[in-house]
Parts: sequence; structure tokens; C-alpha cells
Amino acid sequence: MSMNSFGHLFRVTTWGESHGPALGATVDGCPPGVALTADMLQHWLDLRKPGTSKYTTQRREPDQVKILSGMFEGQTTGTPIQLMIENTDQRSKDYGDIAEKFRPGHADITYWQKYGIRDYRGGGRSSARETAARVAAGGVAREAIKTLVPGVEITGYMTQIGPHKIDRSRFDWDQIDQNPFWCPDATAAADWADYMDALRKSGNSVGAVVEIVAKGVPAGLGAPVYGKIDTDLAAAMMSINAVKGVEIGEGMNAACLTGEENADEIFMGNDGQPVYSSNHAGGILGGISTGQDLVVRFAVKPTSSILKTRQTITKSGEAAEIITKGRHDPCVGIRAVPVGEAMMACVILDHLLLHRGQIGENRGKIG
Repeated sequence: MSMNSFGHLFRVTTWGESHGPALGATVDGCPPGVALTADMLQHWLDLRKPGTSKYTTQRREPDQVKILSGMFEGQTTGTPIQLMIENTDQRSKDYGDIAEKFRPGHADITYWQKYGIRDYRGGGRSSARETAARVAAGGVAREAIKTLVPGVEITGYMTQIGPHKIDRSRFDWDQIDQNPFWCPDATAAADWADYMDALRKSGNSVGAVVEIVAKGVPAGLGAPVYGKIDTDLAAAMMSINAVKGVEIGEGMNAACLTGEENADEIFMGNDGQPVYSSNHAGGILGGISTGQDLVVRFAVKPTSSILKTRQTITKSGEAAEIITKGRHDPCVGIRAVPVGEAMMACVILDHLLLHRGQIGENRGKIG
């Protein structure tokens, strides 16, 4: 299986399976001299790990990350950083009943059609467990960004579960860490809890929408045509397990606006830097960052493994019924929030390095 790497100068290759002995990432291209410890990475992994609330899978994994290379005396050396996370709470027997069957909505059938072999224990590489490695790599990227551009802040949150959306008039950044849904709307979070309790007990699942915002990103990152930062952001988010749609800024809603409404007017600020009247563009124009907040949104489909009888076929082509046992997220979007943050960090660092390599400092001066 090829294509397990992403990034240009900051390049991440993930490896491992859901029910294998371990999984992890090889991070290449991190600048030298970045202060880094396993504890720094562990903070982000603890936010993603399973079993943190009743609304996520009850698989109990400590997700303890180990740094095996690329470090000396607490700093990165500029050589490849090997990250490893051991699996400790696999229950492969939960999947014995589906060894010969394909789960509807899952990658089982396409993996079999393509490779002629599949790891039915939790889905192998198609499992959301793979995202633990991304979060670890994203932690490396965050620390490198701090060294290159202090002040960049990356924050993710959920804006929708199923049909239930937040009210943006009640948006409160301080609420994001106060509930199990990363929800910036306290009223919506309470409603979601009731909704999810009923859904979880019924054995069903539901999708969600996650929004990631990066503040303090300098203007000038990205390049026209094939090197657009929004191209790489969209690809990074779409590569996350179960993601089915990505938007930048106004996204699909831009089709509803007129040119007058959509254009973010430009003024000179008191500090001699341009300021914008709005941010419909999501902080990107022509594939290049404007200095405004980068805003990316992605839709996560419902978890395919559910305790509901569904019709399917076997590898031999016979009709069958299937109920997926085991421990699964009723809304995988909840744990996708730190994953989206990690992918944002990796893309931003990659483009910081690309920009530094070609341009150095921005050449165009205003005023």
C-alpha cells in the first residue's frame, strides 16, 4: 500500500494498524533546534485518545507516545523523528463475525476489491485509530511553528452534530474546553448531550461538522495554481478518516452571495498593515494567506460500525445481514477536532518552510 505520506518540506509518513502492536509516524524535515519532549506531544494525544467521555468509543488506550529518533539533549536535530504509539487494548475477537462480510459504509469492500486482502480487525489502516499518529506529528509541527512564528494559535471546535447546529450569536471561545463536544455554544452543548444520549443507547451513529481556525498566520504563505495553501489544507482535511466534505471560509455558502457581499473590503490599519471588513475568503486569496484567520470546515460522516442490522454481501457474493459488535464512536466527529488541528499545523509549518526557502521575507511592501 503506497501513498502514506503527506507534505512537501515538512513530510509525515504514518504507519501501523488499528489492531497491530503499534502505530506511529516518521516526521521528516522538522527544522533543527526545536525544543521538544514526549510530554509536549502527549498533551495533544490526550485530547484525542478514546474513552475520554461516554460519547466516544470505550476502547481504553493510553496513547503514550515515544520519540525514538531525531532528538539530542531535548532538541530536534533536523533528522527524521520517529514517533511510536503502542496499542494495548485491542479486542480482535469482536470482529470475528465480519471476517467474511463487508460493513456497509466502510472501506471493507473497496480494500478487498483493490488489494485482495484486508485486515478486518477494526479496519486496519482505514480505522480512525490511524489519526493518533497524525496528532503526534501535529504536535511536532506546533512546536516548530512556535520557534518560527510565535503567536500562531490553532483552535478547533464542532459547529454541528447531525441536524443540530450552534447559534453563532452565542459563540464563546471559552466554552470549547468546557464540554465533551468542543462546542463554543453552551446551550447547544447541553442539547447535544441529550441528543447523543438517546442516539448512543439506540446503537446508532451520526455525523458532524468541525471548524478549525488558525490565528496569527502571516500573509504570503502559499503559491498560485498548484501550490495553494487552501489546496493543501483541503487535501489534508479530506484525508482524515470519514471526512466527506471540506470548505474554506464561506465555502459552499459563497454560491449564495453576490460579489458585493462576498468581497472582503480592504483598509489601512493604525499599525500600517491592511485590515479587512470581513473574512469570507477564510484568510486566503489566490492560494496565498492574507494574514487574516485561516478558516477551514469539514464534514464527518456517521460512524459506519453500528449496532443496527444492515444488509450486505460476503466475499463469496452471498447475501447476508450484519451487526458490527465492538466499541465504536457514536459520533467520530468529536475526536476529529484535535486531528483537524494537527493537520492544520502540519500544513502551516510546511508552507512556512516553503515560503522561507523561496522568498525569505515578504517582498511586497504596502504604504
